[in-house]
Parts: sequence; C-alpha cells; structure tokens
Amino acid sequence: MNPNKQLWEKGDFTRIAETMRESGAALVAQLGITKGMKILDLGCGDGTTAIPAAQLGADVSGVDIAENLVAAGNSRAKAAGLTNCSFQQGDATDLHMLQDHSFDLVVSIFGAMFAPKPFDVAREMVRVTRLAGRIVMGNWIPGDPTLVAQILKISSAYTPPPPEGFVSPMLWGVEENVIERFGKAGVPKENISFLRDTYVFNAPFSPTALVKRFKDYYGPTMNAFEAAEKNGKTADLQHELEALFTNQNKSGNDNSTSIPATFLRVTVNL
Repeated sequence: MNPNKQLWEKGDFTRIAETMRESGAALVAQLGITKGMKILDLGCGDGTTAIPAAQLGADVSGVDIAENLVAAGNSRAKAAGLTNCSFQQGDATDLHMLQDHSFDLVVSIFGAMFAPKPFDVAREMVRVTRLAGRIVMGNWIPGDPTLVAQILKISSAYTPPPPEGFVSPMLWGVEENVIERFGKAGVPKENISFLRDTYVFNAPFSPTALVKRFKDYYGPTMNAFEAAEKNGKTADLQHELEALFTNQNKSGNDNSTSIPATFLRVTVNL
C-alpha cells in the first residue's frame, strides 16, 4: 500500500480539520476568487478550503490521497447544497485524470507538501494550471517555533528514522527549495513570491483535549505515540505535547484553545 495514503487514512483528520475552518475560510477570502473560476484544491482533506471557495461561486475540484477524507468532503459539500464542489481520490505526484491547463487556480494548503517526490508535485501543479493562472501553497516551515512545526519536530524524536531517500515535507517551507522545484517545472524565479502567514487552530475545549485529538486522529502523532509506547516513553511524549499546546494557547482561558501557527504562503504566477 502507498505509505502516504496509509498515513493520511489513519485516524480521522476531519477531527483536526474542525479546528481549522475559520482560518481556511479567511485564507480563501484573500485569494480573489470569483464566480465561475475553476479551482483545484490539491491535498484538500475534507474541504477546509475547497468548500469556502465553492461558496464564493467557484467550480471546485478537490483531490486527496485519503479515500476517507474524499468521502467526508463529498458529504460536507452535499450537506451544504454545493453542486459546484466535488472530491476525488488522487495522488499529487501523478494527476493523470486531470487535463493540461484545466484550472485558473490551484490551491494546496498543508496538502501537497506531504506528498513524496516534490519535483513531480511541482510539475503536476504547473501542468494542470492554465497559462496566466496561479498556484497558491501553504507550507509549514522547518524549525519554526509555532505549533505544527513543533508537533512534527517533537514527534520525529520518538519515531524511527525515515527510510533512505525520504524527503522531508517540511522542505516545502524553505524558499530556495520552492524556487528550485518550480524552476524545474519551467517557472522563473521572478514569478514566485512568498509571505509569512498565520493559521489559527480554534477549539471550544482545552489544549490538553486538543492534544488528545492529535493523539487519537492525526496520523503522524498516532505513529509517534505507537513508537513511544514500544520504548516506554509515552508519558514523555504526552508531557512535551501538552506543554507545547498549553504554552502556545492564546485563548485567555484553560477551557478553550486558540493557537496560531506560522506558515509560508507561496504564490506562483504562470
């Protein structure tokens, strides 16, 4: 089985995505989306950005590696009465089911960055975007002190080393790598711009309860806890994550959570 597919079908990422809805809608509102625009949301999950884009009148196609998230996205679109938003299973490294130059805008917010073969991912995103179209990516930044980069950093300390040839998804958060990857796909450096942006995880429950959601439903954190248990270090991992979430909570009380996380917003103009 495709290990990337296996990772994102593990648990239930919709339980994490519920805390990301507000920032997803806020980001979409900044993208200049107009009625009838054709949009691909790559690594779409259950539609945190795809559904707000469709609500603005765009014709949105979501693609994700995880079949359970595709099903959840289609259910959410149906419940919202959106006939202009559909989801299908697919791999960001090979979008063979999508025609060249099909989309005005390709969006991938914390999605395609996790696919293997980043040069193939960049090539496919460029291929399916129409001439004069745009690509917008949101990518976590390696070494960043805010939430998600630190979750992944802490988790990696408890898991076995990755297989030989593994390329860290966090490298999508380094500007030079982004320029190189899109450059190989034919995009000149001057057509790529970067912005440090913020995504906020909001939840009507405590930071400790949010840690439990990650432990129970987020594939990378689930793997970290499974590895920690084998080494008798479950309590250590739990303590590190609870300290991280509690210290970064900006809600002003212990019974709700609002944690900002910095990411690199990439805009590619074709």
